[in-house]
Parts: sequence; structure tokens; C-alpha cells
Amino acid sequence: RPEEVGTPVSIGRPVGNTRVLVLDRELRPVPIGVPGELCAGGPGVARGYVGRPDLTAERFVPDPEGGFGERLYRTGDLGRFRANGLIEFLGRRDEQVKLRGFRIELEEIEAVVARQPGVRAAVVTVREDAPGIRRLVGYVVPDREPAPTPQELRSSLQQSLPEYMVPSAFVALQSLPLTGNGKVDRKALPPPPLPEGGGSGYTAPRNELERTIAAIWREVLGLQQVGVHDNLFELGGNSLVVIKLHGRLEQELERKLPIMELFRHTTIDALARALAGDAPQREGGAEQARTRTQTRRESLAQLNEARARRRTRPE
Repeated sequence: RPEEVGTPVSIGRPVGNTRVLVLDRELRPVPIGVPGELCAGGPGVARGYVGRPDLTAERFVPDPEGGFGERLYRTGDLGRFRANGLIEFLGRRDEQVKLRGFRIELEEIEAVVARQPGVRAAVVTVREDAPGIRRLVGYVVPDREPAPTPQELRSSLQQSLPEYMVPSAFVALQSLPLTGNGKVDRKALPPPPLPEGGGSGYTAPRNELERTIAAIWREVLGLQQVGVHDNLFELGGNSLVVIKLHGRLEQELERKLPIMELFRHTTIDALARALAGDAPQREGGAEQARTRTQTRRESLAQLNEARARRRTRPE
């Protein structure tokens, strides 16, 4: 379809012993200049995926111009031939996306989500509801009540998917929105709800340090409410977000902070305790226990002093 075509990029000609065809959705060759799916054939094409007969049947198809038993590999890329024989790359035909440096097949994630207990249908997409914060969001149609919770889904998916392929948020729908031709209307999928606070899973910041960290998280993540036990990466955080948070924390607290602390302590509660010296240690002792309260007081005092200096600092 024309709306699927991106900016043309020339990728040259097929290399030796490789055939490239441009096929339509019915796997028929298209004329020169007409977009279609790039399919590769020749001696270098494998017979299929190991242990994945379903994916093999989808990607490795009979070669319409080859001999008996010859196959083509469907790349999922859109392209077309120029009159001079060069190939133009036009983008992706399927639902492959790039997120945090990883290429992700949304259809693969959707298939795993749909196999979870209590899920009848599923769609996964990438959303950017806050500027610069791109994250995977899953939409599920449950087949039972109560519906599986986002925490249950994430925990189950982490057993079979790498972390970067696990959606950070889930939305339960009565049905998936469809276009006129019966396909899922991804543009009509609603944004995931923001944390509202006051629920059973929400704990408000309890001291000045936690309130400072929470304010920075809300600002950077674009959220209205963040609880002290909410996980940074489940809220849509990634390595770029951590860098932003690190800079804002050092600026606000006016102290140096090892960036790895944000990866080790992924909740406001854990990070605040680490900053105040209350993080669990491998080797404890009576002396550590006696100094924790004093260290916490000193950390809060430093925060208050930093704020007082900013208030009195001349413009």
C-alpha cells in the first residue's frame, strides 16, 4: 500500500548466485517501478528455521520462477526495481520495529502474549505518549474474569522473552478496534492509563528525599503520579531515560551520584534508601545499624541546604 512506503534508498544489485524478486501480496512478480516485498532466492537461501515450522512456512515459500523444490525467503522488506536494475529499499512490510537498539518483531511478541492464560487476543505496539519515551504496550482481550493483571502478564512473559521484548504496560479491552477491512486499527488503540494514586498498589512518597526523586521521575517520564514502589523500567524507563534522570538528580541534590545506582535501585523507595545509606549491605553489623539514621538525616539536611542556596542565589 502507498502509505506503507518510506523514503527510497538504493541498495544496489543482487550479489552473485543470488536472485531477488519483488512480489505482491499474492506472491506474484510486479513490474519495474512497482513496490512489493523483496524476496531472495538462490543457493545461499536456507531451507527454513530450526525448530520453527510455523515461521518456516510463512517466510520460506516456493520460488515461482525457480525449479522444482527451490524456495524464496520473504525478507519482510518493501522495495522495487529501478529501470537501471538497481533495487530501492522502501521500508518494512511487517510489524518490525527498532527500540532501544534492538530490532523487534511485534507479531512474535503478540503470539506469546496471546498464549498466556486468560488472554483471548492480543496486540502489541510501540507508543510515545511522553516526548522521547518510547515503550512497548500490550493490548489484551481477556477471556475470563478477573482478567490477568499487568504484573502477572509481565512475570509470565519474562520466562520466555528477553526483557527488551516484554511490554512495560498492558491495557485490557473488551475487543480490539478494527479497520473497514477487518485488520486491527492500531491508530485507534487507547493510551495506557497513567498511575492515578490511592490504589492498592500505590504508595505515596513519605519524606522529602522520596518526594524530590518522585518529582524528577514524573517530569522525565511524563507521568502524573509515581509510587515509591513502582519500577522505573515498567513505567517506560530505558537507558536514555536513566541518563536524563541521573543528570536531574545530580543537579537537584547537588552531589555526585554513580549512574549504576539507578540501574541497581529501580524504585524510588530503594533509590532513596541507597542515597540515605539505608540500602541492604552484604555484610551488616551493629555499627552500620547505629549510623543509618544519622546518615539519613544528613542526606535530607544536604537536600534542604541545597534548596535554600538556590532560593537565595542571585539571578
